[in-house]
Amino acid sequence: MSEVDDAIASARASWSRISDDRGAVGAARLPTRARARNTQAIGKRLTRIVVADAVILIAAMVIGWVVPLGIGGAMLVMALLVAATLLFAVWPAERAPTPERLASVDIKALPLQTERWLEAQRPALPAPAVTLVDRIGLRLETLAPQLARFADDAPEAIEVRKLVGEQLPAFVKDYERVPQALRTTPRNGRTPDAELVAGLSLIEQEIGEMTQRLAQDDLDTLATRGRFLEMKYRDET
Repeated sequence: MSEVDDAIASARASWSRISDDRGAVGAARLPTRARARNTQAIGKRLTRIVVADAVILIAAMVIGWVVPLGIGGAMLVMALLVAATLLFAVWPAERAPTPERLASVDIKALPLQTERWLEAQRPALPAPAVTLVDRIGLRLETLAPQLARFADDAPEAIEVRKLVGEQLPAFVKDYERVPQALRTTPRNGRTPDAELVAGLSLIEQEIGEMTQRLAQDDLDTLATRGRFLEMKYRDET
Protein backbone atom coordinates (compact mmCIF):
# COMPACT_ATOMS: atom_id res chain seq x y z
CA MET A 1 0.00 0.00 0.00
CA SER A 2 1.38 3.43 -0.98
CA GLU A 3 1.75 6.39 1.34
CA VAL A 4 -1.18 8.07 -0.41
CA ASP A 5 -3.32 4.99 0.24
CA ASP A 6 -2.24 5.11 3.87
CA ALA A 7 -3.34 8.75 4.01
CA ILE A 8 -6.72 7.91 2.51
CA ALA A 9 -7.23 5.07 4.98
CA SER A 10 -6.30 7.40 7.82
CA ALA A 11 -8.78 10.00 6.59
CA ARG A 12 -11.53 7.39 6.48
CA ALA A 13 -10.75 6.30 10.03
CA SER A 14 -10.80 9.94 11.12
CA TRP A 15 -14.18 10.41 9.44
CA SER A 16 -15.54 7.42 11.34
CA ARG A 17 -14.34 8.90 14.64
CA ILE A 18 -15.75 12.30 13.70
CA SER A 19 -19.11 10.70 12.86
CA ASP A 20 -19.22 9.08 16.29
CA ASP A 21 -18.31 12.38 17.95
CA ARG A 22 -20.97 14.17 15.92
CA GLY A 23 -23.50 11.63 17.11
CA ALA A 24 -22.68 12.47 20.72
CA VAL A 25 -22.69 16.20 19.98
CA GLY A 26 -25.97 15.81 18.10
CA ALA A 27 -27.58 14.21 21.13
CA ALA A 28 -26.50 17.19 23.22
CA ARG A 29 -27.77 19.59 20.55
CA LEU A 30 -31.31 18.15 20.53
CA PRO A 31 -32.68 20.11 23.52
CA THR A 32 -31.02 23.31 22.28
CA ARG A 33 -32.41 22.73 18.81
CA ALA A 34 -35.91 22.18 20.19
CA ARG A 35 -35.70 25.41 22.20
CA ALA A 36 -34.51 27.32 19.12
CA ARG A 37 -37.37 25.89 17.08
CA ASN A 38 -39.93 26.91 19.69
CA THR A 39 -38.40 30.38 19.99
CA GLN A 40 -38.58 30.90 16.23
CA ALA A 41 -42.21 29.77 16.12
CA ILE A 42 -43.17 32.08 18.99
CA GLY A 43 -41.32 34.97 17.33
CA LYS A 44 -43.22 34.50 14.07
CA ARG A 45 -46.56 34.37 15.88
CA LEU A 46 -45.79 37.52 17.88
CA THR A 47 -44.78 39.35 14.70
CA ARG A 48 -48.05 38.43 13.01
CA ILE A 49 -50.05 39.50 16.06
CA VAL A 50 -48.28 42.87 16.22
CA VAL A 51 -48.79 43.51 12.50
CA ALA A 52 -52.46 42.51 12.58
CA ASP A 53 -53.22 44.61 15.65
CA ALA A 54 -51.39 47.60 14.16
CA VAL A 55 -53.43 47.34 10.94
CA ILE A 56 -56.66 47.23 12.93
CA LEU A 57 -55.70 50.25 15.06
CA ILE A 58 -54.58 52.30 12.05
CA ALA A 59 -57.79 51.46 10.20
CA ALA A 60 -59.83 52.45 13.27
CA MET A 61 -57.98 55.77 13.52
CA VAL A 62 -58.56 56.58 9.84
CA ILE A 63 -62.24 55.70 10.07
CA GLY A 64 -62.54 57.67 13.33
CA TRP A 65 -61.30 60.83 11.61
CA VAL A 66 -64.16 60.57 9.14
CA VAL A 67 -66.94 59.02 11.22
CA PRO A 68 -66.94 59.06 15.05
CA LEU A 69 -66.75 55.47 16.24
CA GLY A 70 -68.55 55.92 19.53
CA ILE A 71 -68.76 53.28 22.23
CA GLY A 72 -70.05 50.65 19.81
CA GLY A 73 -67.19 51.27 17.39
CA ALA A 74 -64.64 51.14 20.18
CA MET A 75 -66.07 47.81 21.37
CA LEU A 76 -65.89 46.49 17.80
CA VAL A 77 -62.23 47.51 17.54
CA MET A 78 -61.47 45.77 20.85
CA ALA A 79 -63.25 42.63 19.64
CA LEU A 80 -61.23 42.66 16.41
CA LEU A 81 -57.98 43.05 18.35
CA VAL A 82 -58.83 40.11 20.60
CA ALA A 83 -59.91 37.96 17.65
CA ALA A 84 -56.75 38.74 15.67
CA THR A 85 -54.54 38.01 18.68
CA LEU A 86 -56.21 34.66 19.34
CA LEU A 87 -56.21 33.70 15.67
CA PHE A 88 -52.50 34.30 15.10
CA ALA A 89 -51.57 32.83 18.49
CA VAL A 90 -52.85 29.41 17.39
CA TRP A 91 -52.24 29.70 13.63
CA PRO A 92 -49.26 27.59 12.47
CA ALA A 93 -46.12 29.72 12.18
CA GLU A 94 -45.24 28.06 8.89
CA ARG A 95 -47.27 25.70 6.72
CA ALA A 96 -45.53 22.36 6.20
CA PRO A 97 -45.26 20.87 2.70
CA THR A 98 -47.40 17.89 1.76
CA PRO A 99 -45.94 14.44 0.98
CA GLU A 100 -46.97 15.01 -2.64
CA ARG A 101 -44.94 18.20 -2.68
CA LEU A 102 -41.92 16.40 -1.22
CA ALA A 103 -41.99 13.91 -4.09
CA SER A 104 -41.43 16.69 -6.65
CA VAL A 105 -39.53 19.43 -4.81
CA ASP A 106 -36.06 20.38 -6.09
CA ILE A 107 -33.43 18.01 -4.69
CA LYS A 108 -31.47 20.89 -3.19
CA ALA A 109 -34.48 21.91 -1.07
CA LEU A 110 -35.69 18.38 -0.29
CA PRO A 111 -33.84 17.74 3.01
CA LEU A 112 -35.02 20.94 4.70
CA GLN A 113 -38.54 20.62 3.27
CA THR A 114 -38.70 17.07 4.62
CA GLU A 115 -37.50 18.33 7.99
CA ARG A 116 -40.36 20.87 8.03
CA TRP A 117 -42.84 18.13 7.18
CA LEU A 118 -41.48 15.91 9.95
CA GLU A 119 -41.78 18.75 12.46
CA ALA A 120 -45.49 18.99 11.66
CA GLN A 121 -45.94 15.28 12.45
CA ARG A 122 -44.45 15.48 15.96
CA PRO A 123 -47.80 15.79 17.84
CA ALA A 124 -48.99 12.46 16.38
CA LEU A 125 -45.85 10.49 17.32
CA PRO A 126 -44.84 8.74 20.56
CA ALA A 127 -41.98 10.22 22.61
CA PRO A 128 -39.23 7.81 21.43
CA ALA A 129 -40.15 8.56 17.82
CA VAL A 130 -40.02 12.32 18.46
CA THR A 131 -36.41 11.96 19.61
CA LEU A 132 -35.61 10.12 16.39
CA VAL A 133 -37.35 12.83 14.37
CA ASP A 134 -34.97 15.34 15.95
CA ARG A 135 -32.00 13.15 15.07
CA ILE A 136 -33.22 12.75 11.50
CA GLY A 137 -33.59 16.52 11.34
CA LEU A 138 -29.92 16.92 12.25
CA ARG A 139 -28.98 14.37 9.59
CA LEU A 140 -31.02 16.24 6.99
CA GLU A 141 -29.37 19.55 7.88
CA THR A 142 -25.97 17.93 7.25
CA LEU A 143 -27.17 16.34 3.99
CA ALA A 144 -28.68 19.52 2.52
CA PRO A 145 -25.47 21.34 1.48
CA GLN A 146 -24.04 18.12 0.03
CA LEU A 147 -26.87 17.95 -2.51
CA ALA A 148 -26.19 21.45 -3.84
CA ARG A 149 -23.90 20.11 -6.58
CA PHE A 150 -26.27 17.40 -7.86
CA ALA A 151 -28.95 17.66 -10.54
CA ASP A 152 -32.37 16.17 -9.88
CA ASP A 153 -31.69 13.26 -12.23
CA ALA A 154 -28.27 12.36 -10.78
CA PRO A 155 -28.12 8.81 -9.33
CA GLU A 156 -27.19 10.22 -5.91
CA ALA A 157 -30.16 12.61 -5.99
CA ILE A 158 -32.55 9.82 -7.04
CA GLU A 159 -31.34 7.66 -4.14
CA VAL A 160 -31.84 10.47 -1.62
CA ARG A 161 -35.28 11.37 -3.00
CA LYS A 162 -36.42 7.75 -2.80
CA LEU A 163 -35.61 7.53 0.90
CA VAL A 164 -36.14 11.10 2.15
CA GLY A 165 -38.93 12.29 -0.14
CA GLU A 166 -40.91 9.08 -0.60
CA GLN A 167 -40.16 6.21 1.81
CA LEU A 168 -39.88 8.34 4.97
CA PRO A 169 -43.18 10.25 4.52
CA ALA A 170 -45.02 7.10 3.40
CA PHE A 171 -43.76 5.17 6.45
CA VAL A 172 -44.86 7.86 8.91
CA LYS A 173 -48.27 8.23 7.21
CA ASP A 174 -48.77 4.45 7.42
CA TYR A 175 -48.28 4.71 11.18
CA GLU A 176 -50.62 7.68 11.51
CA ARG A 177 -53.40 5.72 9.81
CA VAL A 178 -53.29 3.09 12.57
CA PRO A 179 -56.05 3.81 15.14
CA GLN A 180 -54.72 5.35 18.33
CA ALA A 181 -56.08 2.48 20.46
CA LEU A 182 -54.12 -0.12 18.47
CA ARG A 183 -50.72 1.59 18.42
CA THR A 184 -49.61 -0.02 21.68
CA THR A 185 -51.15 -3.42 20.96
CA PRO A 186 -48.60 -6.10 19.99
CA ARG A 187 -48.98 -7.67 16.55
CA ASN A 188 -46.57 -10.33 15.35
CA GLY A 189 -44.46 -9.68 18.44
CA ARG A 190 -44.15 -5.90 18.01
CA THR A 191 -46.44 -2.91 18.61
CA PRO A 192 -47.02 -0.28 15.89
CA ASP A 193 -45.17 2.20 18.16
CA ALA A 194 -42.17 -0.13 18.23
CA GLU A 195 -42.39 -0.63 14.45
CA LEU A 196 -42.30 3.14 13.99
CA VAL A 197 -39.28 3.61 16.25
CA ALA A 198 -37.37 0.76 14.57
CA GLY A 199 -38.12 2.09 11.09
CA LEU A 200 -37.16 5.67 11.93
CA SER A 201 -33.94 4.45 13.53
CA LEU A 202 -33.08 2.57 10.33
CA ILE A 203 -33.86 5.63 8.21
CA GLU A 204 -31.68 7.84 10.41
CA GLN A 205 -28.76 5.43 10.02
CA GLU A 206 -29.23 5.23 6.26
CA ILE A 207 -29.24 9.04 5.90
CA GLY A 208 -26.00 9.12 7.88
CA GLU A 209 -24.48 6.53 5.55
CA MET A 210 -25.63 8.55 2.54
CA THR A 211 -23.81 11.56 3.96
CA GLN A 212 -20.63 9.52 4.30
CA ARG A 213 -20.92 8.15 0.77
CA LEU A 214 -21.45 11.61 -0.70
CA ALA A 215 -18.44 12.89 1.23
CA GLN A 216 -16.15 10.00 0.24
CA ASP A 217 -14.68 11.58 -2.90
CA ASP A 218 -14.01 14.82 -1.02
CA LEU A 219 -12.32 12.91 1.80
CA ASP A 220 -10.14 11.00 -0.64
CA THR A 221 -9.21 14.18 -2.49
CA LEU A 222 -8.40 15.97 0.75
CA ALA A 223 -6.21 13.12 1.96
CA THR A 224 -4.39 12.86 -1.36
CA ARG A 225 -3.76 16.58 -1.58
CA GLY A 226 -2.62 16.73 2.04
CA ARG A 227 -0.13 13.92 1.45
CA PHE A 228 1.10 15.65 -1.71
CA LEU A 229 1.74 18.84 0.24
CA GLU A 230 3.63 16.89 2.87
CA MET A 231 5.83 15.15 0.28
CA LYS A 232 6.47 18.35 -1.65
CA TYR A 233 7.14 20.80 1.16
CA ARG A 234 7.85 18.99 4.41
CA ASP A 235 10.31 16.53 2.85
CA GLU A 236 12.19 19.44 1.27
CA THR A 237 12.95 21.01 4.65
